[in-house]
Amino acid sequence: MNDQNKPQTVNNSLNCNGCGALLHFAPGTHNLQCDYCGASNPIEPKDADENIYTYDYEQFVAGISTTNSNSTLKLVSCKNCGSQTALDSFITSDKCPFCTAPLVLVPECGRQYVEPHYILPFAITQQQGIDAFKKWINGLWWSPADLAKKLVNDSTGLRGVYLPHWSYNSDTVTDYTGQRGDYYYTTETYTETVDGRTETKTRQVRHTAWSHASGTVYVDFRDVMVPASNSLPEKTLDQLRPWNFKMLVNFDERYMSGFRSETYRLDPERGFAKATMQMDPEIRSVIRRDIGGDEQQISSTDIDYLNKGIKYLMLPVWVSAYKYNNKVYQFTVNASTGEVIGQRPLSALKITLAVLFVLILIIVIVILVQNGQANS
Repeated sequence: MNDQNKPQTVNNSLNCNGCGALLHFAPGTHNLQCDYCGASNPIEPKDADENIYTYDYEQFVAGISTTNSNSTLKLVSCKNCGSQTALDSFITSDKCPFCTAPLVLVPECGRQYVEPHYILPFAITQQQGIDAFKKWINGLWWSPADLAKKLVNDSTGLRGVYLPHWSYNSDTVTDYTGQRGDYYYTTETYTETVDGRTETKTRQVRHTAWSHASGTVYVDFRDVMVPASNSLPEKTLDQLRPWNFKMLVNFDERYMSGFRSETYRLDPERGFAKATMQMDPEIRSVIRRDIGGDEQQISSTDIDYLNKGIKYLMLPVWVSAYKYNNKVYQFTVNASTGEVIGQRPLSALKITLAVLFVLILIIVIVILVQNGQANS
């Protein structure tokens, strides 16, 4: 077996100090927990500097292009049972399919692996995620009445996943051209027939005077978030915001032990293009304020993105799906805040009863009105 096919091994620090068994990260803590003896090993920071920094975008992208050139599969050796598991290029950690032991790719040994800058550890436990899901289901009025009861067992299949996100900074300089509209009023005379007589009246009519406008605006952006995975719908990932970034820490692969994680599928260049789409409305708003007047028209813009920065983040979610009447519905829990975003079935019975109630209410109102008119 050549060097490119040598299996990677899990980090030795996943060993329990008490019994030697493999450890899993315990959500809501900074500890690795032993499922056998209950011992807890603290995750000591690798770097004494715990500040959150933004990295130079150009240098980061250039660094990727020099290291991403190998095959699309990685072999990972399970320290528990000795099996070798093939992970595709987008997966960086998972459970062994043979013994369920955690598999974590060591960054120093990995290939085709770009180490994230920061990770947001799981703060919500699996049970808390299940409880949040049940509370969410019970609060859905239009859902079938028996939904929550049927999902007690299904929701226990909650899986913890770290999803990649890009966070961008940029200072923008925008040259623009456009039109400024200022209102002015003139007095207009008109005639109107009142009680059979023609009367002459006046009114104020608004007009807009347009003039050329041009200029330069400066808008700085910080922490523009772009999901870098397509495992979940982009709409779902957007709705999961905000994240509790106060708990963000320097990346440490031990926080991924026992969880699945993915590397980015949206590369940083395409991610930045999406970030500029988020920046554009704010830039245009500033341009309109700069033009002034009562109305504004923007004819052209020329935007320079300067001092571009990037952070590569791993953010935690609990994900699962449930089946109701042979149809699958997916739901996701933000594992730092407990926010639940999901799909749900609608109760045809509840909707029908609601429609009938409205119809009956309308009929009663019509009858009351007609009776009132007949008695008057």
